[in-house]
Amino acid sequence: MVKAINQLRPKFTTNADGSDAVLFITELVGEEDGPTIGISASIHGNENTGSQAILDLYRQLKDMPLKGRILLLPVANPSAFAVNERYATIDKVDLNRQFPGNPNGTYSQQLAHAITNEFLNVIDVHIDLHSGTDRPTVDYVYIWNDERLSRAFGSKVLYRPVENKQGTVFGGTTKTVTIDTRNIPVAVIELGGGIVDQTGYVKQTVDGVLNMLKTTGTIAGEPWENPKQVVVSELAGVRPTQGGFIETLAPANGEVINGGELLGRVVSPYTFEVLEEIKTPFENGIMIMQHLTRNVVQSGDYAYMIGNLDGATD
Repeated sequence: MVKAINQLRPKFTTNADGSDAVLFITELVGEEDGPTIGISASIHGNENTGSQAILDLYRQLKDMPLKGRILLLPVANPSAFAVNERYATIDKVDLNRQFPGNPNGTYSQQLAHAITNEFLNVIDVHIDLHSGTDRPTVDYVYIWNDERLSRAFGSKVLYRPVENKQGTVFGGTTKTVTIDTRNIPVAVIELGGGIVDQTGYVKQTVDGVLNMLKTTGTIAGEPWENPKQVVVSELAGVRPTQGGFIETLAPANGEVINGGELLGRVVSPYTFEVLEEIKTPFENGIMIMQHLTRNVVQSGDYAYMIGNLDGATD
């Protein structure tokens, strides 16, 4: 078993109902020295697959011998999480664009400042869990500054962002603190989501994170041999221009889709006509994100994400 389990509740502001706004962090202290691993989820409130996985991780890790510490931040954005919204309803801004935060700013800026000081600034490795919101389902891992750690999660598809685009696309994310300022190892996981049973995605997340912890030496055991993996450096997000029912025709996530093939179509629930057919943008692509069920979408909603296999590496 771990040496100690501590519940940390740092306050960062006061809610209008008089209650304290706090971070919910659980600290697992090992019996031997080692790095402090931070595992976080639900920085976007409608991405709770990672929070479910952290619950199951905690139930396993609390009875395991550890080297170093593990800090669990299962719900980074409680206000948004409680109402299944991407952003906190208090100020309606993206928490993952507010870092390093501001102790005198809006609710989300104060929350980002608290996460920076109480979590991101005290860990040695960051594993950040995301998913495909409550509509589309996603499956890939970012390669940032520790390729071995990112590969250890075991996903088939990994994404290496292009260097000259990182600052504009990822400004104000947790990367601003963990990589740009502190340069600690970081892995960002994108797995699960959608109006489907999350059990399999939760188990895949738990297994992948446990393998990452073996890779860092935090828990005992030999890391598995990774499956055949592909690394893309270009992703395309595809959004419909029409609203209605979206019906997916694409192959499963992780499978190849060729130029000219349909990703899906938007159908009117009122007149039953096909309003839009959505084609893949690449001649040689791989599925990253899609709607697995017939969902209602507005024009401009998240629909699909495809990786470009031209220029991809193993």
